[in-house]
Amino acid sequence: MFLKTLVVSMFGTNCYLVGCSQTKEGVVIDPGAEGKRIIKEIKEAGIKIKFIINTHGHVDHIGANSRLKEALGAPVLLHRRDLEIYQNPGFGLGLVVGKQPQPDRFIKEGDRINFGRLSLQVIETPGHTPGGVSLYMPGAVFSGDTLFAGSIGRTDLAGGSFHEIIQSIKKRLLVLPPDTVVYPGHGPASTIGDEARSNPFVCY
Repeated sequence: MFLKTLVVSMFGTNCYLVGCSQTKEGVVIDPGAEGKRIIKEIKEAGIKIKFIINTHGHVDHIGANSRLKEALGAPVLLHRRDLEIYQNPGFGLGLVVGKQPQPDRFIKEGDRINFGRLSLQVIETPGHTPGGVSLYMPGAVFSGDTLFAGSIGRTDLAGGSFHEIIQSIKKRLLVLPPDTVVYPGHGPASTIGDEARSNPFVCY
């Protein structure tokens, strides 16, 4: 597997390029900004992007969607429950954001996003937003703004729910194998085992 993390935007969002080393097909997860830079990295890696995936609809995770879709022609994937946030991505953050391309496909619990010989399984993890998702493959989970190293996503923005995010983490993420690497929307990577043992929000 090819995996590259690009930290983009003033929010320090982790944008992930994930590709199949054998077929050179891949996906972009959460292109929050700096579309020109992301496209440059994709070309240098020689990856053909099949999908642009948003773990949720906030501006810092979707800001470069338009530029990437125009340049790459790849469909944009999002959970339907985040469509309103996606269409008004600066709402609650005091930001004015340009119009986003309409999602090409809505993803839901249990869907598999296939590229090359790899596949990401969609896990619905609401709480940070109503339609927040995490993306799992054996050995790795891309948790968006649900689970961070030693912390969790904020729940004080529109559509957020502290109860939901805790349930999402405990019932849908911490049940994954302990050695699963957690690639969050912001900050350093961790593992499911480390978060189950020491994350103060969920290990009590």
